[in-house]
Amino acid sequence: MKSFKDYTPETEETASAEELTKKIAAAYNGKSNADMMRKILAEAEKSKRAGTLSNEEIENFYLAFSPMLDNSQRRKLRGIVDKLKEI
Repeated sequence: MKSFKDYTPETEETASAEELTKKIAAAYNGKSNADMMRKILAEAEKSKRAGTLSNEEIENFYLAFSPMLDNSQRRKLRGIVDKLKEI
């Protein structure tokens, strides 16, 4: 997956956060968490600056993905989301 916009669900319905997570995990299989996070953030920032990723899409990702995280992970993701939304 080259950018968040490259993701297309298998059906016409909106993909679940679980499906998106599996796609992301497959794309970054074998990389450390830090490597994966840097790459995801770089792609998100690139898409945000190019105007192909909106604050609404970022927030929707957070709302779909955050229930699968523990409190610490959720706070960290919230910080990342807030930082991306400021770009």
